[in-house]
Amino acid sequence: MIDAGKRNVLGVNVNIIDYDAAVERIVQAAKAKQGMAISALAVHGVMTGVLDDTHRYRLNEFDLICPDGQPVRWALNTMYKAKLRDRVYGPNLTLLTCERAAQEGLPIYLYGSRLEVLNAFTENLKARYPGLQIAGAQPSRFRQISTEEKQEIVEQIKASGAAIAFVGLGCPRQEVWAYEYRDQLSMPLLAVGAAFDFHAGLLPQAPKTMQNLGLEWLFRLIQEPQRLWKRYVLLNPHYVWLLSQQILGFRKFNPATAQPPAQELRYG
Repeated sequence: MIDAGKRNVLGVNVNIIDYDAAVERIVQAAKAKQGMAISALAVHGVMTGVLDDTHRYRLNEFDLICPDGQPVRWALNTMYKAKLRDRVYGPNLTLLTCERAAQEGLPIYLYGSRLEVLNAFTENLKARYPGLQIAGAQPSRFRQISTEEKQEIVEQIKASGAAIAFVGLGCPRQEVWAYEYRDQLSMPLLAVGAAFDFHAGLLPQAPKTMQNLGLEWLFRLIQEPQRLWKRYVLLNPHYVWLLSQQILGFRKFNPATAQPPAQELRYG
């Protein structure tokens, strides 16, 4: 089990952690009814913080930022000798957390995506983990919400009896959501994005070989070129360029320069 704290990757503090340690921290927080914000960031997720000082502040306030993408894991291994043998991939972290939640009797809540995705995701989870208690599910409203609506969502999740909530609003909206709800919901909030579509059976995952080679982005780009081309064609080379500057010492990326948000965004 590896849990060696956070390290600076382009100004975003990413945890040196493996699956076992991440799941253990989530489960212990759930048992203690402790608010916790968790995300698994690949290159795109890290770059959302690099390019936006306010969002970088949010990310650096998270309790747990897992190295989702292989290039993020490679950065930790190269700069900090992390010796991570695998990334902590959000869809896998979702299943491992659900497995432990079933064993520990910890009900879960699903927030985000579309109703048809939630229905399929729920059925697949029940089939895979018969002992898993799904306390509730609520689709995204696909808009910003009022303060009153936010409070309604908080009360609905609390009233469900859930101990862990999974959030699938897409990056970076789901990270904003977890940041803004953590202090009102006494439970771990996992921003896991595409895990909803993957485990609902509505979006294919890249072959394991492509994942291991850090080429999952290419597989997803082929699947959804119109939606994802800017994310991968523009941000991936930018990440490599900036990271090379950090590794070579040509440029410093200071997490402390991030700016706290002036107001809530209230993504629903």
